[in-house]
Amino acid sequence: MVYQIARRTRQSRPPARGRIAKAGTDAGTDAGMNRTLIVAGGAAALLVLRGAVRFMRGSWRGSLREKVVLIAGGSRGLGFLLAREFGRRGARVAICARDRHELEEAKRQLAQDGIEVYALTCDLSRREQVERMVRTVVERFGHVDVLVNNASVIAAGPLLDQRVEDFEQVMAVNFFSGLYATMALLPHLLARGGGRIVNITSIGGKIAVPHLLTYSSAKFAAVGLSEGMRAELARYGIRVTTVAPGLMRTGSYLNTLIQGNHQTEFTWFALADSLPITSMSARRAARQIVRAAVRGDAEIVLTWQARAVALLHGVFPGLMTDILALVNRMLPGPTGRGGEARASGVASQTPLTQSFLTGLSQRAAAANNELSATPGRLDAELAQGVDEPVRPV
Repeated sequence: MVYQIARRTRQSRPPARGRIAKAGTDAGTDAGMNRTLIVAGGAAALLVLRGAVRFMRGSWRGSLREKVVLIAGGSRGLGFLLAREFGRRGARVAICARDRHELEEAKRQLAQDGIEVYALTCDLSRREQVERMVRTVVERFGHVDVLVNNASVIAAGPLLDQRVEDFEQVMAVNFFSGLYATMALLPHLLARGGGRIVNITSIGGKIAVPHLLTYSSAKFAAVGLSEGMRAELARYGIRVTTVAPGLMRTGSYLNTLIQGNHQTEFTWFALADSLPITSMSARRAARQIVRAAVRGDAEIVLTWQARAVALLHGVFPGLMTDILALVNRMLPGPTGRGGEARASGVASQTPLTQSFLTGLSQRAAAANNELSATPGRLDAELAQGVDEPVRPV
């Protein structure tokens, strides 16, 4: 009897190998379920965090009606297009720049579109003028909701044809103008309990581009300032957006300052700035920037080329720098003498830069008030500054 019971027990018990296999299967299933739960939990946490961030940044839900937007550097190019886009969405717009003639033309065109625009002369590289300009705009409108720091100058040429003074002058416009305007307006935004600051930097502020070192150096500083301001000012209801555009067809290539071999240097820059495969429509860029400002986005990188290059540089910084070193070998070399003398893009034209290859940028220059700039004047203003008082146009 005992023998029969023991035998039946052994027959009903699964083999050891089967038991181990079953246990392994159960363990694998449990591990898979755990991984699935972890992934699902992580995704849910990210969604909650995303919603919290969106709530904290306080989107304006697309409305800009009766908002006051101050655009530092708004007389031509991207700044002019931003003034038009903000104005078309119901904002009241203030623009400033050094050149009175440019401002008059920009104001006339914007007014024709039915946009309320207030234009002032101001040398944005001079702190006292920027502070006076900000006070004047606040007094005129009673408040400012959005500050767009767009003032910028592009200088192209080999490092060995640059001077220390060139870096200082570009830094004064591309970095310090934004700092001056922000610090001048900040007490007002704090008193109002919030606002928007939009800093137009560049992909050149994330990747050092050969032959654009004066520009890249200043834009790197601007990116750092903008990201730091975002972190520090969020608690006060002030949302800072960093805009890093790639190449855009604004038409501003004609007002680039060229050093080195002027015509050769300008040719590569003009072509890169004009071809559809390397650049984007500035009007489309302006629309995306305004939407990002309304939403209170932390950052927007414009053009898929710029996003791809920034990603590659972030993952493989050494490799990207070596690739840029190879690119630099294909660019014009330094002149070795007299190259430090600057010339405008207009004065450096060649048959190639006036051909159909730059047709899109030529049309953009005409549409975006870039042709109103006086050739050669920018170089003198950059070196000497503008002493004209801040006053409405």
